Amino acid sequence: MRVLCTTIGSPSHGRAQLPLLRALAAAGHEVRVATTEEVAPLFAHDDLTVVTCMPSFTPQLFMDEEFDLGDDAPGAGAGEPDPEQQQAAMMRFMVRLLSGPMARKLREIMLPLARDFRPHLILRDGMDLGSVLIAEELGLPQLPTPSGSSNMLNPEEIHPGLTALRAEFGLPAQQDPLSVVPHGRVDYVPADFSFARYLPGSLSYRQTVQVERDSTLPEWVAELPTDRPLVWAAIGTALPMIQQRKEQGEQQPPEMPFEFPDPVKTLQSIIEAAAKLSECTVVVATGGVPVDTTGLPSHVHLTERLPQPLLLESVDLFLTHGGFNSIREAMRTGTPLAVLPQFGDQGPNAQRVEELGLGREITDRTPDGIAAVCRAVLADAGAAATARRARLRMLTLPAVEHAVADLERLVGDHA
Repeated sequence: MRVLCTTIGSPSHGRAQLPLLRALAAAGHEVRVATTEEVAPLFAHDDLTVVTCMPSFTPQLFMDEEFDLGDDAPGAGAGEPDPEQQQAAMMRFMVRLLSGPMARKLREIMLPLARDFRPHLILRDGMDLGSVLIAEELGLPQLPTPSGSSNMLNPEEIHPGLTALRAEFGLPAQQDPLSVVPHGRVDYVPADFSFARYLPGSLSYRQTVQVERDSTLPEWVAELPTDRPLVWAAIGTALPMIQQRKEQGEQQPPEMPFEFPDPVKTLQSIIEAAAKLSECTVVVATGGVPVDTTGLPSHVHLTERLPQPLLLESVDLFLTHGGFNSIREAMRTGTPLAVLPQFGDQGPNAQRVEELGLGREITDRTPDGIAAVCRAVLADAGAAATARRARLRMLTLPAVEHAVADLERLVGDHA
């Protein structure tokens, strides 16, 4: 079986796919990954063919001259938008972008590769709607892999854009908005802890603890005090990428209807909050983002990165940006969450964390506000109990290796 996988965005998107792709390759299937130069190194040590044909994801790359911001255009409204208005504007923007010019561009990039490789199955990044069109054109099954984008995008809202593209490319019209996932999707969480607000049930498998081969924690971690709560704080992989691009001179275009967060300001607020948690030991991952460490107290430890899934096995609280990868890893290890969302799916993820009782969203983004939520979650026996229940439910799911037979069956049924 030949499997084509698409990966765009930050390395976390590839991390979500890697266990599944490893299982397919180990079973003897040929797997080809189409990704970006930034994400490609993640797949370098596995038996996968990697093609770096995807452009580095920035929204302005896909905003063609016909892209219309409508009522979200700068200056269209009165006054400064509040956080909820910013989130709503971002969602409308992403719906129009992903189901319009971005889907068109990704189809243009991927269609020659798909015709050459002749896959039996496409596993796609949640932001890649171009592969939906390719699968329909070539008569292939396609499934999105675990993705915050799939969780937050409403099929009814992206349906008009895909309908227009189908007409543009001479594809049959689809009446059902759920035609975007005609064969379901892949996920790593059980149905009762799902973060997908609009999509039906999935092929669900157990989230793995160890994604990176032979990963270990450094010796200094074992020397941390164990007589006080241990807090892990991290901002994911997208914010450091944004910071790197800013340092390279890339600017957000003025026509964007929302502002991306400032990685330095966000991380500095987290470190200042960590300094206030003197009753805890706090380890903060900087992701390479420059920060001021002047006067850093001894209970705060900075590191560029650590194998997060391993450390989460021993921490009492995870202070996170709320990416879907990070949340799943916390659920797998039974770790309560304090969520400081930044952009994309992270706002809806934070709300879902509260709905499920896995922790709390941080709405006061000052160091005092962040520290207060961390203390509240640490003192919340209900959040700890729910996190343990989530872990137990995760452990009832089949290992990701079981996905191979399910996907083989899907391809066989579709042949």
